[in-house]
Amino acid sequence: MKRFFLPVVLCLLLAGCDLSRSEIKPENLTTEYKEDAFTDVTSPRFSWINLSGKNGALQGSYQIRLFKDPKHPEQAYWDSGIIESDESVLVPYTGDALEPCTDYFWQVQVRDANGEPSAWSKPCHFHTGLLGRQDLWQAQWIGAPWQGEKSYDYDTSEVVFPAPLLRKEFEINKPIKSVRFYGTGLGYFELYVNGSKAGDEYLVPNETNYGYREKLEERLLPIPDPFNGYSVAYVSYDLTDMVRKGRNAAGAILGNGYYDLVFRRFVMGYGVPKLFGQILIRYEDGTSEVIATDNTWKVEKSAIVFDQLYFGEVYDARLEHDGWSEPGYDDSSWAGAVQKMAPEGELFAQTGLPDRITGKWAPTSIEKVDSTGAFIVTFPEYISGWVELKNLNLAEGQKVTVFNLTEDYNAAEKAVSSMTYIAKGTGNESWHPRFEYYAFQQVEVYGLDELRPDQIEAQAVNSDIKQATSFECSNELLNYMDKIWRRTQLDNMHGNIPTDTPHRERIGYTGDGQAVGPTVMTTMNAGAFYYKWLRDLREAQKEDGYVCNSAPWQPEAGGGVAFGSAMNVIPYEFWWEYGDERALEECYDAMAAHTRWMLNWVDERGIMESRTGRYFMDLGEWNAPWEIPSKALVHTWFLWNCARITAEVANLLGNTADAEYFSELRDKTAAAFHTYFWDEEAQSYGKWGSNMWALAMGCPTKEREQAALSALVANLAECGNHLHVGFVGWRYLCETLIKFGRADLAWEIINKRDQPSIGWWIEQGAVTFWEQWDGVFSRNIPFMGGGIRWFYRDLAGLEPTSPGYRTFEIRPTVVDGLDWVKFHKDSPYGRIDIDWKVASDGVFTLKCTVPVGTTAAVYIPDGDSIREETLASGKYTLRGSVLHNE
Repeated sequence: MKRFFLPVVLCLLLAGCDLSRSEIKPENLTTEYKEDAFTDVTSPRFSWINLSGKNGALQGSYQIRLFKDPKHPEQAYWDSGIIESDESVLVPYTGDALEPCTDYFWQVQVRDANGEPSAWSKPCHFHTGLLGRQDLWQAQWIGAPWQGEKSYDYDTSEVVFPAPLLRKEFEINKPIKSVRFYGTGLGYFELYVNGSKAGDEYLVPNETNYGYREKLEERLLPIPDPFNGYSVAYVSYDLTDMVRKGRNAAGAILGNGYYDLVFRRFVMGYGVPKLFGQILIRYEDGTSEVIATDNTWKVEKSAIVFDQLYFGEVYDARLEHDGWSEPGYDDSSWAGAVQKMAPEGELFAQTGLPDRITGKWAPTSIEKVDSTGAFIVTFPEYISGWVELKNLNLAEGQKVTVFNLTEDYNAAEKAVSSMTYIAKGTGNESWHPRFEYYAFQQVEVYGLDELRPDQIEAQAVNSDIKQATSFECSNELLNYMDKIWRRTQLDNMHGNIPTDTPHRERIGYTGDGQAVGPTVMTTMNAGAFYYKWLRDLREAQKEDGYVCNSAPWQPEAGGGVAFGSAMNVIPYEFWWEYGDERALEECYDAMAAHTRWMLNWVDERGIMESRTGRYFMDLGEWNAPWEIPSKALVHTWFLWNCARITAEVANLLGNTADAEYFSELRDKTAAAFHTYFWDEEAQSYGKWGSNMWALAMGCPTKEREQAALSALVANLAECGNHLHVGFVGWRYLCETLIKFGRADLAWEIINKRDQPSIGWWIEQGAVTFWEQWDGVFSRNIPFMGGGIRWFYRDLAGLEPTSPGYRTFEIRPTVVDGLDWVKFHKDSPYGRIDIDWKVASDGVFTLKCTVPVGTTAAVYIPDGDSIREETLASGKYTLRGSVLHNE
């Protein structure tokens, strides 16, 4: 008998090869914006990016299959079949109901315009939570018996209890299929199993509006419960590889976080630390078991003897409980856990980004201060996070204290946190905080005789967001602005909240958010981040439609009309950036309610008045270098903008009646604005950005438009062609000047190096963005980044012309003094590259990449005219009047 092995061998070799003849290949799969999602969404959405080496490639159809066993994708739980569509972004699952607490995998095969199929993509994993099934929860909220129910905010005592440790042992006596934890701890928690920490996240879970708080009405801005929503994020950890047959132990450490706060301006606590969760064990024989938090768990005080976000953390290593989260530990002296009141918040699978250690730096210098014995340690970046002390040989009880030296600004506002480590005396001791972060470039270390560079390390801790863009140009000042703004923004992203500062208030100001959010979404991979913050915005709304000055609400967050407008601006900008229509559907009622609420302040002229009231400190513009425009003018502009946005969204969603109503409101408000604020004699709307607001709205005639532009230019000239607006107007100033043909003036403003300007900050040594143009107050605050989006939209020239960059234009703004720009953006459909330069002979050259599934309209200088090209997917070079396909 003859045996032929060649066909078998050949098949085995070909199994790992892509033999498709398709012009496109799907990669970079995500579920609900994440590569490895944990979700409670019953109809999750799938996205992929098509890659191709051929210009003009198109996706003609796709097929998705969903399965549970990654080894057998052909055993599909759901198969979409071949769908004739070129869509590849946020494609919804339409199969049978997903099962809770289940691993799923999906992959996609696409066909090009010729019908040629690609190979199946690599699988993308996601895991479902409990999918809203409250009956599946067996856990109870538990905590320490030595604490009651009320936050320190309500207690006149200055005693802060040590962070609680909780533990439980359990048996596994038969083969397991999977082991998974579902749960949360408030304010923060860390889970341990058999002596090891689960996950690499910190400051878990994401911050939310957890529940009701007593005495909100007694704070500076008395806005009491109820709000339109409350929520608590829960997480899941795969523990399969952490458990073993026989005896096992699970443990948790609870931190106070934002949930339990000592009284302080700006913020207010909710309750005491508590744990809620369950471990689901699935066995190979098809049975399952749940280990849930209840009063059989044991609790003890930990070595973290003090943790408060605004004051610091103290760790006494002498009080450690060695082996506390391992089986066999003697917990006979520990107290029994007690049941705690559940917060009012709805449990939901954490959709936002977790905080992680995102960067590490060695010191650039260590100097000892002879008079105090302290060491001043300087690092290369101004970050938020902590320092880790490493491999210290200390005597038992020796105390090492680290102070963050934040910045040299107004002493009354100075924020200093202290971190203290008390040694165990065992040698080679290392430590960093668990439940506190702080801002620093320098720290002051007390309690050591010597400190080597290898014994201290700066660690950035922030929401783990990735950059989606890179920007570089021939102007080094702009390059540095771009760099330090990105650092500032990362420093102010914690708990999936865009905070104002990382050292002082640390809260999610809605005014800051609406100003800088569009820049963040343009530059960073912020889909998951802002999708979660949209929930916070909705939950910061009152029944009458008012939206608070921070989300989640904190009771001394000052603000004004521009702040609440985040409820309209952020979902709208999110839609344009990511093409997410579901986000608009979820936010529409809140957007409409907020716009209607604004009418409470509108007078008989149609002008939104300036009115100080219980809800806010009535800020119109803020942080202007000279004077501010009329508050009523700014308020009326935002009423017009919110009406404009709401009308457009209502029309998109098919709400005809609302579309007509808000369109009429938009037009009436614009007419009132142009009637009331226009000064015919002065031919101006006023100074300090007033004409900019009118131009951004759109003037009723070309003559009025030219007059407003002339008045704006004249007012800028009075200010030495420096910016003359605050953070609210700064977002629009340069973009407006460019739109109306004064790119030269925008360029002059941004290149200033004297006061007031970002350049002046840099001349003073700034390594982050500052709060005030004169350098007073915070020196790590990102909201002025709202005014640099034009680097990417105008100088690089990239702007979407349909949501999600399905179509976009490349229209570089060329100004004297700027010779070249290199920019890339990872759009929902793939990478967009823009690389333009002006040669010494004046010839303009553009190289660009257009992703599969998109179309670009390109506008470039060609002599004295503008040349227009429409480009399908691919790589191109345009030089003068010549177009090259690459």
